[in-house]
Amino acid sequence: MLETSPAALSQIADYFKVLSEVSRLQVLCSLRSGSKNVTEIMKITGLGQANVSKHLQILTKAGMIKRQPQGVSVFYEITDRLIFEICELVCARLSIRLEEQSQQLKQLDALRISH
Repeated sequence: MLETSPAALSQIADYFKVLSEVSRLQVLCSLRSGSKNVTEIMKITGLGQANVSKHLQILTKAGMIKRQPQGVSVFYEITDRLIFEICELVCARLSIRLEEQSQQLKQLDALRISH
């Protein structure tokens, strides 16, 4: 059951705030297939180095990814794959909503044509 204390809700809101940025979602998706360094993430996302570094710092601070130094490079990887399940749930819900809207538009078009 969802805890509804203000402190708990604040933590939930903060978690979703981290996920509410398109560039951060791009970075997370780039890491879905495994750990990568900044250069690899930049190549996959098309984002600049400063932008990628900023989002990696936010994601690391939120505990969603971790840094793994390897020689002269630092690799990043997902710490909790549940993030992708959350995204898939949201995508499924959005798909249903879009289908419902499409059906409503078809009904409106049918009404408009019949009059």
